[in-house]
Amino acid sequence: MERKNAWNTYTKEQLAELNNINEKYKSCLNAGKTERECVELAVSMAKEAGYRDLKDVMTAGECLKTGDKVYAVCMNKMIALFRIGEEPISAGMNILGAHIDSPRIDVKQNPLYENEGLAYLDTHYYGGIKKYQWVAQPLSLHGVIVKKDGTTVKVSVGEDENDPVFVITDLLVHLAQEQMEKKASKVIEGEKLDLLIGNRPVEEVIEELTSVDKGDKKSEKAQAKESIKANVLQILKEKYDMDEEDFLSAELEIVPAGKARDCGFDRSMILSYGQDDRVCAFTSLFAMIDIVEAKRTGCCLLVDKEEIGSVGATGMHSRFFENTVAELISLTEGESELKVRRTLMNSRMLSSDVSAAYDPMYAEAFEKRSSAFLGGGITFNKFTGSRGKSGSNDANAEYIAALRKAMDDDDVAYQFAELGRVDLGGGGTIAYIMANYGMEVIDSGVAVLNMHAPYEVTSKADVYEAVKGYRTFLKM
Repeated sequence: MERKNAWNTYTKEQLAELNNINEKYKSCLNAGKTERECVELAVSMAKEAGYRDLKDVMTAGECLKTGDKVYAVCMNKMIALFRIGEEPISAGMNILGAHIDSPRIDVKQNPLYENEGLAYLDTHYYGGIKKYQWVAQPLSLHGVIVKKDGTTVKVSVGEDENDPVFVITDLLVHLAQEQMEKKASKVIEGEKLDLLIGNRPVEEVIEELTSVDKGDKKSEKAQAKESIKANVLQILKEKYDMDEEDFLSAELEIVPAGKARDCGFDRSMILSYGQDDRVCAFTSLFAMIDIVEAKRTGCCLLVDKEEIGSVGATGMHSRFFENTVAELISLTEGESELKVRRTLMNSRMLSSDVSAAYDPMYAEAFEKRSSAFLGGGITFNKFTGSRGKSGSNDANAEYIAALRKAMDDDDVAYQFAELGRVDLGGGGTIAYIMANYGMEVIDSGVAVLNMHAPYEVTSKADVYEAVKGYRTFLKM
């Protein structure tokens, strides 16, 4: 089947829109490096576009009508936006669903320690990563510290040019003969992904050491202190009013430092952390805000925890979305469990998640005819899963035909793909979870090079076509 490069089809006006969308997208990537930051950004954009908090509507005792726009947030890590359509909600919604968590490294609950004059944070990686990719590069620290009195302190260190950065060390090549003989999965062990954060003793210890003779017992006592760790704790106290025990109720994520950048001499691509799956999340959000009216109720659902199985209160397996739909039914058609079930069954969804882009450097991992290519437009995956389609949602042909017609009618560039060679690997999304309601679901997103690496690559053309495609879907 012939594949067209979307770049060859654009007018000057479309190229201008493409550039505007991608600049906005890069700004979102820079502002949203964690799921909490993504939700905060989404709420800000939604409010600016006229969306109201569903809780406020409920508190005021109001009903919802055609054209109303509301959002609901779950634990600051999951958000659903709704625009009420002309048809009853129970006739079904058009849902764009994406995840906003990305592979990373998390700080443990008792993390701070000193070892031979160096201070570290103990860590546990999150999601599927190649651990060796995370060493010897600048890293930043994002998250929140929640104190016992309920105060929440935001943390973001390493993004401003005046900030310090952090690093996970690697063994120098001169001493790495044994290391280089290990499997890639063993070159860097999970317990060696600790973050280097300090080397300087606390000031009063330095003063104490210089004020006494080296043989003095007082000096020996001072030297025995964990003076590097003490200095880090002093800095944390001054900057965040944080004690060591406050790590117990902190959520701190280690991510690559730096901004999203144009990639290539032609600036045709974007290199950035977190594009799986924020490239689909932000383009879905853009499309949701762009659509002013439609017959069916539109929804943009951005969820957490997909990278670890969609579990937990903020993952797709939770009842948050179903409960929120029940509230919408109550505020539009009257409280009815049956109508909630009808709504979910009658809905259609694009499970907006990334696809593996064909990489000619590793052609042996792909089946070329069934691969997604950078610049080929939005990608549809009829099924994901692994090997014998295990764990996948397999979309119906009738649904795919309807999507093809809609995309063709609106001149959206699209392609169909699978994730790698049969029997080699595979992957999963949130599609199969929503399909449990009986709704039509297919995976749809943007092709990515370096998926799950600290820095991933997307085509600006595919970002643009994703926004176009998601707009089309919301109007179907």
